[in-house]
Amino acid sequence: MQQVAVLGATGSIGTSALDVIARHPQRMRASVLAAGTQVDALLALCRTHQPDHAVIADPKCFDALRDGLRDAGLRTQAHAGEDALDALVDGDACTTVVAAIVGAAGLRSTLAAARAGKRLLLANKESLVLAGELLVHAANDAGACIVPIDSEHNAIFQCLPDAHAREGLKRICLTASGGPFRGRSRASLADVTPAQAVAHPKWSMGPKISVDSATLMNKGLEVIEAHHLFGVDAGRIDVLVHPQSLVHSLVEFVDGSTLAQLGLPDMRTALAVGLSWPERVISGVGGLDLLQHGRLDFEPPDHDAFPCLGLAYAALRAGGTAPATLNAANEVAVSAFLQGRIAFLGIPALVEDTLAALPPGPADTLDALREADRAAREFAQSAVNGSKTQR
Repeated sequence: MQQVAVLGATGSIGTSALDVIARHPQRMRASVLAAGTQVDALLALCRTHQPDHAVIADPKCFDALRDGLRDAGLRTQAHAGEDALDALVDGDACTTVVAAIVGAAGLRSTLAAARAGKRLLLANKESLVLAGELLVHAANDAGACIVPIDSEHNAIFQCLPDAHAREGLKRICLTASGGPFRGRSRASLADVTPAQAVAHPKWSMGPKISVDSATLMNKGLEVIEAHHLFGVDAGRIDVLVHPQSLVHSLVEFVDGSTLAQLGLPDMRTALAVGLSWPERVISGVGGLDLLQHGRLDFEPPDHDAFPCLGLAYAALRAGGTAPATLNAANEVAVSAFLQGRIAFLGIPALVEDTLAALPPGPADTLDALREADRAAREFAQSAVNGSKTQR
């Protein structure tokens, strides 16, 4: 029986993972559920899935979680804080970890899973952006299996299942939906609202990831992820806008062959691949009827209207702590935008200013990366407080 820890269980990816797990009670179960502050939502999931352990990130919420589990008559043990989560991920409570905590907050538990040699279903892209080299090295040293859950990287994983398949690789092409503002000029984006930015046309995601999709920063972070996951340099990673979101990514080989993975835009497909690979199991997602969808369109990304993609490429080429700086500044900028403190175009402006102000240093230790993350957040937050990013 596969024992699965779902970190970020109350989010969209966590919910999808639990849906897939529940379809296969004879081969897998949710043994650990973890959430940030949403005690009631976590308790509801515990009543449904009856895990052995439930973890709330905020220690202030521990009493409510413990009392709620007791009142529900559940034997699930309550825990709080990062130390408790790391111990569960590192120990015998699980064999597989779904890392779906949003943002840099998910780095520590993701590294713990890699160092413990677990099967790691990686949905927390910031872990790779912030500490890609450390994470990949830790996984290799411990024999952990990383299966990316982003639909784009999962598609590449399916097309390049092992080192032998990668020998003739020429380039990787990530597809992007284009988000809710595809086709709009830079000038027309000056006054867009948070509500408009989170209204993604294809995917159901949280607000932060939805805004990243609207700015194309999401795709820029995925470029950095692909570099670490598949060992491909920036010059061999391309992006194509594909509004139907049916072709999730493509890989081109030196012999002229191109392989693509297609499917409906539903995260349960990638999660089912991660939970069962190399086998295939039912995910709850229907098959793809190409006749019904009719056409597949592709176009280049608009770097002028969506400069975040270019900033991510620049950070990858700069190396060192630059991707960590990029990620931290973007998290601050997106939060400020969602709060109405800066404009939509203030997001790339703030990221660009932060990268320019903080030259990259070596990224060979977690402490160095944390310091880069801290410095970037401090600079970006100061800029937000000074209203310097309304451009």
